[in-house]
Amino acid sequence: MDMVERALTVAHNGVGACEGFLAAPVRGSEAGVLVLAGSSGRIEDERCRILARAGLTALSVRWFGGPGQPPGICEVPLETFESATGLLRSRGARRIGVLGTSKGAEAALHLSVLDLGVDAVVALSPTSLTWANVGPGRDGRTRPYRSSWTWRGQALPFVPYDDSWTPTGAEGAPVSVLGWYERSRHTFADRVGAAAIPVERSAADLLLVAGADDAMWPSLRSAEELAARRRAAGRPVRLITRADGGHRPRFPGEGPAPVSDRFLYGGSPVADAALGAAAWPYVLDVLRGPGGP
Repeated sequence: MDMVERALTVAHNGVGACEGFLAAPVRGSEAGVLVLAGSSGRIEDERCRILARAGLTALSVRWFGGPGQPPGICEVPLETFESATGLLRSRGARRIGVLGTSKGAEAALHLSVLDLGVDAVVALSPTSLTWANVGPGRDGRTRPYRSSWTWRGQALPFVPYDDSWTPTGAEGAPVSVLGWYERSRHTFADRVGAAAIPVERSAADLLLVAGADDAMWPSLRSAEELAARRRAAGRPVRLITRADGGHRPRFPGEGPAPVSDRFLYGGSPVADAALGAAAWPYVLDVLRGPGGP
């Protein structure tokens, strides 16, 4: 499918501007999707192109680490994303989806709960909880721990990290931080209830994709919790998983995720591609909606 693409800036009053990238079919689309990366902070131009070739208008923005933004994922205003979804509507999208990975999935789930006109969410390697900051806030400090997100100037309840946890493995080797999240959830069990993302209140269609071999955080456990709460509330949900899938599922047409010298993500290039391929038809279905392109 022929498409157009361009870099752009998405401005939002009171929050600042986001660097972004948009790809769309030449004839446009009634289905738009906001694509959010995880803690890499990158703009997902390759993923936007793949979605545009499938008939969707796809926009990715840098939501932290850019000019005027928090340098880390620390008290990021969820309002940051309102103008991005508004831009998709201005280009003819009648159905708005958000596709997020990892911390981007955390944001996507919150956006659907806040009822910002989000019709569908695809959450890759999600969390069921709001976690503390990853990196510094606007003040340059990483401590004391603060929420990753704010809404209308108020910090969302969150689970802090237990700093008594230490990684295993050889010094200097890539680290799995899965145990850190598991330990922190246990240590701060009294904060888990308030920090749970209330997806049962969201009217959006929800697709969850999680690998059982995720070495970054317990995404499959989280996905199962999210799915259970949705089903109990009579809300639509689908969960796609593979036993050998890691933290970074890859869709057909995407290359392998870059190798990290800092973290272990679990899975393998083959397994992550298989998980993404298994999820891909459902990704398109939920983003397009009934009778979509």
